[in-house]
Amino acid sequence: MTDRLTPLLAERPWLLADGATGSNLFDRGLQSGDAPELWNSDHPDRIAELQRAFVDAGADIILTNTFGGTRHRLKLHKAEDRVAELNEKAARISRAEADRAGRIVLVGGSMGPTGEILEPLGPLSLDAAREAFAEQALALARGGVDIIWIETMSSVEETEAAVAGARTTGLPIVATLSFDTNGRTMMGITPSELAGLHRKHHLAACGSNCGTGPSELVACIVNLATASDSSAILVAKANCGIPQFIDGEIRFNGTPELMAQYACLSLDAGARIIGGCCGTTPAHLRFMREALESHVRGPKPDLATIESRLGAISTGATAQLRGEMSREAGAAAGAAGRRTTGRRGTRAESS
Repeated sequence: MTDRLTPLLAERPWLLADGATGSNLFDRGLQSGDAPELWNSDHPDRIAELQRAFVDAGADIILTNTFGGTRHRLKLHKAEDRVAELNEKAARISRAEADRAGRIVLVGGSMGPTGEILEPLGPLSLDAAREAFAEQALALARGGVDIIWIETMSSVEETEAAVAGARTTGLPIVATLSFDTNGRTMMGITPSELAGLHRKHHLAACGSNCGTGPSELVACIVNLATASDSSAILVAKANCGIPQFIDGEIRFNGTPELMAQYACLSLDAGARIIGGCCGTTPAHLRFMREALESHVRGPKPDLATIESRLGAISTGATAQLRGEMSREAGAAAGAAGRRTTGRRGTRAESS
């Protein structure tokens, strides 16, 4: 299939990806425990409206509403036999909104974790995981996506299974991990190890999404860039600050101004594709676009710059900034903030 991502990156110093799906759908009526993917059939107008808002705010890449679109996640909602239907519908919704933009907007087919633990630690075999991801990826491709976008991964095994499944489509593959546990994923993977996966699997891009806020994610991008080849395309997609419980609702404390600063520091750190994750609205994205368009790229941000502009980072990520990669060097209980659950937002099922 045609690679539309590489030519666009060759023309542009950066691309703006979209913001959150889950937290924005909660604002549009999604209830806690509901599967957002079912809305591709039940409320396609609301999915289209959100994606149109991201395009209008300046997004160059929008992701499909399919984060939990494998049969393993859909089984929780008795919809495991609807993988093809729901993923194809989501891709067509996104494709239509991208094509009406009047400029090039790419569609990434979102694939999140299965929610299962893979062998040898858990019951799901690598073959079964690959088959599930391939089933989802092929449906997304039939619906017209430009990229298979693997996100919020935490283990090498599941990331590689998702890559293998995505490879069946012939489309460019992006993979982002959530470094939400003291500079590592919850399964212990560091940004430098992700750089190795990028080389091994010849990914179109790799990076970080979700996590514990903009400061930690920028630090992860600095660490990832240090370990990556200079030609590697890196992705930054941070949560909009830290989630807080206010008046019975989960709200993220990141302002549009904070996310604008995060976007510019991400570019300085080495990211070429920059967007937002949980809590990031079209309003935040518009500020990010405006900031990036006027930004003159600066030096790679150091610890003091990151913390003074975005907030504290974990001891683990700090140790990695010093080149100390051992667990002992960055030992601390937990990360700098609270872990959320990927693009769905904090009220959705854990991923």
